[in-house]
Amino acid sequence: MSVRRIVIVLALLIPCAAWAQFQGDERPQNDSTLVLSLEDAIKIALSENTSVKVADMEIQRLQYARKGTYAALFPQVNGTGSYQRTIKKQVMYMGGGDDSGSGSGGSSMFDGILKPIEWYLNQLIAQHPGAIEPYVPEPTPEDDNSGGIAVGRLNTWSAGINASMPLVNAQLWESISLSADQVELAVEKARESRLGTVTSVKQAYYAVLLAKEAFNVYKVVYENAVENFRQTEMKYNVQKASELDLTRAKSNVAAAVPNVYNAESSILLALWQLKAVMGLDLEREIDVMGSLDDYAETMFRDVNEGENASLERNTTLRQLDMQAEQLAKTVRMQQFAYIPSLNLSFAYSFNAMTDNFKFSEYRWTPYSYVGLSLSIPIFSGGQRYYAIKQTRMQASELELQRQNTERQLRIGIRQSLQTMDTAMKTYDAAKDAVGTAEKAYGIASKSYQLGKSTLTDLSNTELTLTQTKLQAAQAVYNFVVAKAGLEQTLGYDFTQE
Repeated sequence: MSVRRIVIVLALLIPCAAWAQFQGDERPQNDSTLVLSLEDAIKIALSENTSVKVADMEIQRLQYARKGTYAALFPQVNGTGSYQRTIKKQVMYMGGGDDSGSGSGGSSMFDGILKPIEWYLNQLIAQHPGAIEPYVPEPTPEDDNSGGIAVGRLNTWSAGINASMPLVNAQLWESISLSADQVELAVEKARESRLGTVTSVKQAYYAVLLAKEAFNVYKVVYENAVENFRQTEMKYNVQKASELDLTRAKSNVAAAVPNVYNAESSILLALWQLKAVMGLDLEREIDVMGSLDDYAETMFRDVNEGENASLERNTTLRQLDMQAEQLAKTVRMQQFAYIPSLNLSFAYSFNAMTDNFKFSEYRWTPYSYVGLSLSIPIFSGGQRYYAIKQTRMQASELELQRQNTERQLRIGIRQSLQTMDTAMKTYDAAKDAVGTAEKAYGIASKSYQLGKSTLTDLSNTELTLTQTKLQAAQAVYNFVVAKAGLEQTLGYDFTQE
């Protein structure tokens, strides 16, 4: 066998081995492969995506916080307990002499009050010896006749409960309303997360379909290259084709193989991206249903319907409106700081005073009270005034931000509509070009088989056909991706048409 024939056989074996891997319209699947529609992929993502789960947890957290603010309206009850050890007892002085501090000798203007107290304390001392110990200070040169009575016990015990609740507190009531708005804002942020997740799933799903479409196109190119090589080899064997044509046909086969490998790799990468967005295990085998042609039928709807579309459901503007409402309530809450507040309080306790630790002999005496406390704000150095000014300035900044955001969203809508319109026109032109290119390739293929055209002519028509097919697929992909972005901007939920 000549060297030339050996080279030809090897050239055939390499592409045939590659073709064996890519035969069939779909990637190989096993029983564990999860085949998903777009709706299935979105439903799984809304239940498994991490950002969606975090957003739902944030709603739950703020609901707990809201319930905590309601608790401020109820009585706050606390138990109390204390122990106090006296280091030095208090001393009480009595009498009308010099040591009483009321003057030098004689009666005092307080004798009418002090005499009964003195008589009562003497009676207590007589009835309870040791309960009240006389205090005898050390004599000093200046006052050697000073003296007093030490009162109290060494150990003081106290236990009880106290309760308080607001009766009138406008600032607290407004803060409760503000906490409810925070929950609503968290719900809207969770909706934003869902809208973003749905858009990401759609884009990843369409990317898989585009990769599969490119794979099918390059697979056909590979099939045609193999067939052309077979025909060229037959012509070469009967001396109707030159060695240059045979070499060119062989190089076309070799050039088609990497495109098929790259297309298959693109499918795998797109599937990994889809699994990541859905929140699935990257090792899980999945595949998608349908093709881009299924979405081409919906491309010719009136795209101008979104020109004056309402941004009423746009999640970004909704959040800005909610934040503006929160700032307005914050201003009212700060203004309510000027209003007096009224609180109700109650306490009930038992006290015991002893000089020992014989708990069984303690005498516990109850003590209780109910009271009202009124707090009237008078002066705070301008703190409340400037706090209101600061919040109002934030509201003005937010209004400017909202206007700019709405302007940018309007521009985004126009860009999406323009992209969709361009994709429609491109697809329409590419579809006609595909029909013409297929016809031209068919003619060139027949002509080449009859020897009326060259392999170069056939390769040129095939290249044109490949490009037009890819352009048509790319146009559909651009349309559906732009449409998904438009739906997110307009705030269309998954459950809405």
